[in-house]
This record gives sequence, C-alpha cells and structure tokens, in this order.
Amino acid sequence: MANMIREEHTYSGQAPDSFGFKRIIYEKNGYVATVTINRPDCLNCFDHLTLTELGQAFLDSGCDDRIAVVVITGAGERAFCTGADLKEQEEFFLKKPNDYHKWFHAFTEMHDRLRNIGKATIARLNGMVVGGGNELNMACDLAIAADNVTIRQVGAARGSVAAGGATQWLPLIIGDRRAREMLLLCESIDAYTALDWGLVNQVVPMSMLDSTIADLCEKLYKKLPECTRYTKQQLNFWRDFSWSMTVGHARDWLSLHAGSSEVAYGLESFRTKTEIDYAAVRKEASLANRARADGQTAGTTCHNCQQSVPAANAFCGQCGTKMEA
Repeated sequence: MANMIREEHTYSGQAPDSFGFKRIIYEKNGYVATVTINRPDCLNCFDHLTLTELGQAFLDSGCDDRIAVVVITGAGERAFCTGADLKEQEEFFLKKPNDYHKWFHAFTEMHDRLRNIGKATIARLNGMVVGGGNELNMACDLAIAADNVTIRQVGAARGSVAAGGATQWLPLIIGDRRAREMLLLCESIDAYTALDWGLVNQVVPMSMLDSTIADLCEKLYKKLPECTRYTKQQLNFWRDFSWSMTVGHARDWLSLHAGSSEVAYGLESFRTKTEIDYAAVRKEASLANRARADGQTAGTTCHNCQQSVPAANAFCGQCGTKMEA
C-alpha cells in the first residue's frame, strides 16, 4: 500500500498549500494553475528561493493531469517581474562570485521546467517587465499585457549580460535589429510597441486583464492535450537549440565576472539610484589594459580580500569592494 501511495503521489499533482511556499503563491482552480511571484515590495524580483519555488510549482503543474493551462504573473499592479534580486547579488556574489554559478543553476532549472512543462503557459503581464522578467515572459507560450506595461532589458546597464534567454530568444521573437535595440540601448518599450513587435499577443486595460486571461484559458482547454504537448515540443526547437548551445557558456562567463568592477559599478548605481560614470569606467579599463600590456604590477591591495588591484580600478575585481581613494 505504501508503494502505491508513493507512486500515485509521484505521478500526480499535489495540493498547492502542501508545499509551504514563501516567495510565490501557487493556486489551482479547475484546469488552471496560477503561479504568482509574491514579492511586490521588491517589484517581484527573484532571489534563489524564488527560483527554486517556481521550479517546484512548474514541475508539479506538469505532473497534474487536471491542469491544462499554467498562468504566471506577479503580485500587485506595479510589476510582473523585474528579474534578479540585485540586493542579493550585491550582498553575496560580489564577495563570493563562484556562488553565482549555484544561483544560475536554479535559474536554468526553473526555465527548463517551464519550457518543457507540456501544458500551455500564459504570461499575465500586470506591470513592469524587466531583465529576467522578460526572459520569464518569453519562456511562456503566450502573453497578455495590461496597457500600462513597459518591457525593458537592462543587463548592459547593470553590469550583466542578458544571456538567460534574452540574447537567445529575442532575435527569434522580434527580429535581430529590434533585439539589438533592446539589449544594447536598455530602453523601455510600451505595451503597444511590444504588441507591434510580436513580444506579446494582446494588450488590454488592466480592468480586463483577468477576464481576457480566463477566455484564453478556456480556448486552450478546448484543445487535445497530447497534441498540445507535442506541438509545444516542435515549437520549442529553435528556442531549445539556441538555449542549449549558449546557456552553459553564459553560466560560466557570468560566474567569472560576478565579482568584476563593472558589476560593482552597476550594482552600486542601482543601490544609490545614481547614474554610472561611464567615462570613468572606460578610462579605468583603458588604464588597466595599458598597465597589463606594459607588464606593470597592481598599484594597491584590496583591504577586504588582500588581492592585488590595478591602481586605476575603483573596485576590486575579486570581491567587488570599493577601493579607498
């Protein structure tokens, strides 16, 4: 009997409240599972625990034969998701950059489970969609946006590279030139531009968002489940191909650079709400390159980790500590 219970438990969904989630709200209502990032105080950004809980919810939804559609959204009306928790990144990864590798594992695991869930998925865009939040949006099959939504990639302005889906999938969805515009300029686009570019399927007033989602869920429910699953498998080919060819490299590159001075500049800018002095950053890089080319040794030592630091650097490249003037 115990074996029978374990097998039934393994191959079917569980009650949402059995997970005891702290960062997300997981609900099942008929044939619809709704996964809500519940961190409105920080604009629904995701830390390591959020990523882990999202992955668990997606795995459970995929196992539950009663569920036909999975809706992903954010709590409140300000943000759908704003990507990585930059406070967590500054606190942990600037000082322990190798730990970024562990964080990115949870990130890729979450994405793989969502993309291969075998059920139709809808991004319910209720507010700002930023960075990794847009990658979460693109990982879904369909997206409905409230008319106040803005979408933005910020990696190149925040000391990162949007290689967790954006560099791979944006060119496929909106075209190469527009993808480069979003990724290199880091400027917001509004909901109607996103609709015109094909980044979302519909734009509606916030008051109509839930009813529009419900109508779409009903349409998706009235399709054959195995055919839906295999259609998704075929549709995922180019996304899976670009992802599998690049994401492992991205994980290592981003881990190696997690403690770099550019990341430190970006995170300090975010924390202090000030503009990065890009001229100073470029000058610092130029001086450091020149010193290396001339065979010069570092001009100072980091008081935090005791590593040698080029005299031109404003931040330690090992631990991210700001150097004393």
